[in-house]
Amino acid sequence: MPTEKLTFTGHASNTLAARLDLPNGPHLATALFAHCFTCSKDITSARRIAARLSSMGIAVLRFDFTGLGHSEGEFENTSFTSNVDDLIAACEALDARGMSPSLIIGHSLGGAAVLKAAPTMESIKAVVTIGAPYDPEHVTHNFSDSIPEIVDQGVAEVSLGGRPFRIGKNFVEDVSKANLKSSIAKLGAALLVLHAPRDATVGVENASDIFLAAKHPKSFVTLDDADHLITRPADAEYAADVIAAWSKRYLKLEEPKPLTTVPEGIMRVTEADANGFLQDIQSGPHHMLADEPAKFGGTNKGLTPYGLVSAGLGACTSMTIRMYARRKGWPLTGVNVDITHAKEHAADAADPGAKVDHFDRAIRLEGNLDDEQRARLLEIADKCPVHRTLERASTVSTHLA
Repeated sequence: MPTEKLTFTGHASNTLAARLDLPNGPHLATALFAHCFTCSKDITSARRIAARLSSMGIAVLRFDFTGLGHSEGEFENTSFTSNVDDLIAACEALDARGMSPSLIIGHSLGGAAVLKAAPTMESIKAVVTIGAPYDPEHVTHNFSDSIPEIVDQGVAEVSLGGRPFRIGKNFVEDVSKANLKSSIAKLGAALLVLHAPRDATVGVENASDIFLAAKHPKSFVTLDDADHLITRPADAEYAADVIAAWSKRYLKLEEPKPLTTVPEGIMRVTEADANGFLQDIQSGPHHMLADEPAKFGGTNKGLTPYGLVSAGLGACTSMTIRMYARRKGWPLTGVNVDITHAKEHAADAADPGAKVDHFDRAIRLEGNLDDEQRARLLEIADKCPVHRTLERASTVSTHLA
């Protein structure tokens, strides 16, 4: 995904560092992401969620709160309220670019911050929290032993996640007064609550309280045995997929208008990522992506080239069977075609090392068909035009356009 580094002014006039992850194709919507307490915009969960959303046309702004990551300012001078104000500043920065966010996502204390900030953002249509506390003061249990010193001295250094941070008295006092109940009740946007039942940092009862305080539309999805920081890639990918699927309903994404530069009958393939293998494919009004798996240097955002060939064979097979059964009036209620592709040694080739492409096709026919009808439909499958093209010799001519 293309990523743009940018800065904007935070609540205390400090310069905050941000990344704007942009779609490879048309920009359909914008999301704002708030990271967890003492984390940064580059935490694994934020990066993976941003990548997934950008693949479906949603730009994502993730930034470092004041005093964290690459942003200016002193962390000891920040508070829960200042985080909320930084979020509002980020929203205003997007507004100024003509990219007002319609989706806002918050992780842990960042989730509490988005619940507080979202009602003030007119453009927000959907809100997502991940492992968020219902009571922002919950975060102080991470340094409860140091609170007396913080109150007495005004500031104290604590260890969080193995790193030293200076926590100020203002933070402790501010977070103790924070109350999300009224803010949640007047969100004015759809809410998705994501939480792991075994979250040892923020208990799942927080998710229940958030969910009950919110008005419909609202949804809750469990993250099973994920940890609080969503450190396992599989958990982060799952959360990203859930957010992507859920948000489409509320953002009402419009399908991108087809480009008019591709002549009828032409299948145009354009490189979308020079650092990987992502390809943009267009044919008339239809658009899709091709890619390679991550283990081969790709980003796994589309079918592989051979996957597309297999898909063509499977689709043509199913269409051909349906067309014949429809013409005959046979009770075929469904068709399912599984295609696998492999390279196999050519037994009759002059070169003993020669290999041929082998496509294995497993066809399932549903409906009250007799054995004779099933056998005939299996024969018809071999008359699929793509099947015939693959079985006979083809030629490819190439020239510079």
